Amino acid sequence: MSRIGKKPIDIPAGVEVKVEGSTLTVKGPKGTLTQSFNACLSYELSEKELIVKRPDDSKEHKMIHGTTRALIHNMVVGVSEGFKRVLEIQGIGYKAQMRGNNLVLNVGHSHEDVVVPPEGIALATPNANTIEVTGIDAQKVGQVSALIRSYRRPEPYHGKGIRYQGEQVLLRAAKSSKKDK
Repeated sequence: MSRIGKKPIDIPAGVEVKVEGSTLTVKGPKGTLTQSFNACLSYELSEKELIVKRPDDSKEHKMIHGTTRALIHNMVVGVSEGFKRVLEIQGIGYKAQMRGNNLVLNVGHSHEDVVVPPEGIALATPNANTIEVTGIDAQKVGQVSALIRSYRRPEPYHGKGIRYQGEQVLLRAAKSSKKDK
């Protein structure tokens, strides 16, 4: 039984939710998000909260109940507060800078890596070793963050590379020669 699916979604002041069949539109101060969900689910909308209901307790309906509720909650949070991911760059000579709206990465390749943000995503570099990815769509923010991280993942011997803020990288011991023993 989905406990997440049963929780009501609180709708903050300034956010407007419209239900048209299986399509939900959430409008708030930061923007508008629209998404279609499974047609078998129903929605109870009051002024302060939204409840997702499933028709029965079949396995398929149980599986999508909690996921749908979580996606709608992310839409409400996104249009009211927004999402932010912070990436850190570690390594000598590694840096990031903004060139217009594009992010330019110098992370040990023979060339610069240029990241063009998709619509609805804003990139910022408060300093040369920090990248901030912000937007109203949680999936897009995570996808762009993963793309940036993929240019130079943290390597296990020195820890150099691009990592999420607070990410712990387990370092391996380097190989030792017979003379050291």
